[in-house]
Amino acid sequence: MITSASNLRMKQVIQLNKKSKTRYQERVFVAEGIKMCLEAPREQIQQMYVSESFLAEEKNRQRIQDYSYEVVSDTVFSRISETKTPQGILCLVQMPEYGLEELLRQSPHLLILENIQDPGNLGTMIRAGEGAGVTGVIMDRTTVDMFNPKTIRSTMGSLFRVPFYVAADLQETLSELKERGIALYAACPDGERLYDEPNYTSPCGFLIGNEANGLSDRTAALADVRISIPMEGQVESLNAAVASALLMYEASRQRRQRR
Repeated sequence: MITSASNLRMKQVIQLNKKSKTRYQERVFVAEGIKMCLEAPREQIQQMYVSESFLAEEKNRQRIQDYSYEVVSDTVFSRISETKTPQGILCLVQMPEYGLEELLRQSPHLLILENIQDPGNLGTMIRAGEGAGVTGVIMDRTTVDMFNPKTIRSTMGSLFRVPFYVAADLQETLSELKERGIALYAACPDGERLYDEPNYTSPCGFLIGNEANGLSDRTAALADVRISIPMEGQVESLNAAVASALLMYEASRQRRQRR
């Protein structure tokens, strides 16, 4: 059993949680909680750690009986955990990697993000995207790290199933998508069409911008259509994750009807 937070492996977990630079140097991230650990692809799990109190429960021992793991004292586990009430299990997972082509294999239904800063928003978008059947998520380099611990928790496992691509140059990637016949719809308060008016049954992508400032002018200019979500009362806008969910599910609804 590991009983010291000074243990080199425990220091590694702490650094992976705190520093994106470390995560990308090692190409590894931390997935915490029983759901996340059991949903992680087995071949991508490098190491699993469980607390002594977690292992004391029979139901927990049964759930991980086919895994290799290292036991950590409760005190040390509380040091390496990123949550206030640790579940007592975490694992180090190899980062998945996707090329743009992998997001375009089917009739593309894309979520495209620019400068999203809240990790909870990003995780919620990925989770909603899986529910709505998106073929992938594209984001620019200024968007919060996909492997931020808060993002990972917010995905509730969707991280392992939704392909994603970080564009080195978002405008260049958008131009490529347009050349390939993918219609781009920019979510803007001043959109010329309501979000439920266009036909999304053909290849499409929804552009969602920064929580406070929306899309940059350069990115919005590349959209084929600017769309807006009507607001009642005194509400000026919706949370970025809520807005993206509405758009993705409208496309999902239309595609179900077509089928």
